[in-house]
Amino acid sequence: MIPTRARFAEVVRSEPVDLGLACLLVGGEVESDLDVDESLAVLDALAAAARPLIAPGSPPAVVAEGLRVALGEHAGFAGFAEDFEDVRSSLLHEVLRRGRGLPLLLSIVWMEVAARLDVPAYAIALPGHVVVGLGEAEDEHVVVDPFAGGRVLSPDALAERVQLMTGRPLTHDDLAPVPAADLLIRLLTNIRLLTARQPRGLIVAATRLWAVELSLLLPRHPADLRRERGELMVRLGDFLGGARELETYAQVADDVDDDVAAGAARSEARLARAQLN
Repeated sequence: MIPTRARFAEVVRSEPVDLGLACLLVGGEVESDLDVDESLAVLDALAAAARPLIAPGSPPAVVAEGLRVALGEHAGFAGFAEDFEDVRSSLLHEVLRRGRGLPLLLSIVWMEVAARLDVPAYAIALPGHVVVGLGEAEDEHVVVDPFAGGRVLSPDALAERVQLMTGRPLTHDDLAPVPAADLLIRLLTNIRLLTARQPRGLIVAATRLWAVELSLLLPRHPADLRRERGELMVRLGDFLGGARELETYAQVADDVDDDVAAGAARSEARLARAQLN
């Protein structure tokens, strides 16, 4: 196991999960010599720049405006439509370098900076869009959209988003804080979905494979990731390893009485082994 991956496995199984560090370690899959401490120093610097704008004990609205000025206006963090098709937008070290990324990653930047300022902050997973709550979820708080440079979202705007995307009214659960582990599986799922939209190729398959393998290191993950891993290993030429992974998934499917999935996985495994002859 590569060093950053081993460290990722350790971080995501610790409590509390160091979300910023875990996201930076994902970048080790694309930059083997990635300096994680350098990226952490960037977050420290962003917090230092924001500190004069936010007096200790400031109410959430004041905090939101200070962070909007520091991160959105001065540092230029925001998102653009084309970012959804760029894997760099899901890599925290690249987001810190470029000042742009997916809503999830920009929200993590805001949360990491807030944590350094001792400001309560948490992620909210609106349908198709992650935003940030500043303050206490069950008390006074403000919701901001880092993708839009830190624009404050009113209760009406939040309700409109949920109604538009789901056809139902906003509920209390829609605004609940999202655990770090769920944010990490969402991040890695975003990468997998991006590769699924790209033309097939070895580089694309390799990217999807490491996203799957990191997902499997999380304490909780979908069981069918093992099937996906096996199929990707076969596609990349590891026929024996892929066959073994598919057979492992078949055993999992057997345990939940999914005979169709188990049979399909075993059939794929046999085909993979046949390519060794």
